[in-house]
Amino acid sequence: MLRLLVSALLLACLFTTCQQATNSATDEVETTLAPASAPATLASAKVLDPAAVSILDRAHEAHGGQRFNKANYGFTFRDKQFEFITEDGTELYSSFYEKEGKTYYDRIEGGSFYRLIDDTKQTLSEKETNTGFEALNSVIYFATLPHKLRDPAVNLYTAGTATIKGKAYDVLKVNFDEEGGGVDHDDNFLYWINQETNRIDYLAYDYKTNKGGVRFRSAFNPRVVTGVLFQDYVNYMAPVGTALIDLPALYEEDKLKELSIIATEEVVQLD
Repeated sequence: MLRLLVSALLLACLFTTCQQATNSATDEVETTLAPASAPATLASAKVLDPAAVSILDRAHEAHGGQRFNKANYGFTFRDKQFEFITEDGTELYSSFYEKEGKTYYDRIEGGSFYRLIDDTKQTLSEKETNTGFEALNSVIYFATLPHKLRDPAVNLYTAGTATIKGKAYDVLKVNFDEEGGGVDHDDNFLYWINQETNRIDYLAYDYKTNKGGVRFRSAFNPRVVTGVLFQDYVNYMAPVGTALIDLPALYEEDKLKELSIIATEEVVQLD
């Protein structure tokens, strides 16, 4: 079983030091975008498309539903150990890894990022803080989809239906408010929700950083761990400017370039 990432003494140190915060988030996997953490409830002040909310609600339930509100899971991703804890609206993300013979412990709590190297708290530059926040937040964000699509900064729209490899899908469009949506709030996402299982089988997004890009992901290896669904993804790219809605057809025609495998391993529920 994945061991707990930090001792009680280390936790005490983190609770009393370092109050840096950031709103940006960029996936360390390969320039993938994820907005900053926020309470996982749909915004009450905005009017959302009821049909889009219904699609998301079904997907959220199929992936774990209320179990996300009180969860403690660990997993390995690319030789790093990750843990996320959610309880009563409080979210804590952490990662533990070794680099150049040193032990790193990264943590996000209350929107603030902390780092310890060999049990010593680090004073980080703004760039280091942002980069660390982005790397940790993005891995948890995508591992727990569609949980964070219920954040207040999220805008939901229906985008019709589609058939991919003989299966029927509802298409959900997502973008973000500038306030609370992170530095990449102007990026766009599409999610293809299986009409039979209500699971996210495919997703796509575009982004503008680093000269921009278009990505498409196909889910595989679904498994349910104590009520929460975890999936891995094959990550594809398409030319900049390709319409997201066109990506499934290009995928079926084998016209997308495979970039990487996004896999969470050794997923366990922690005590």
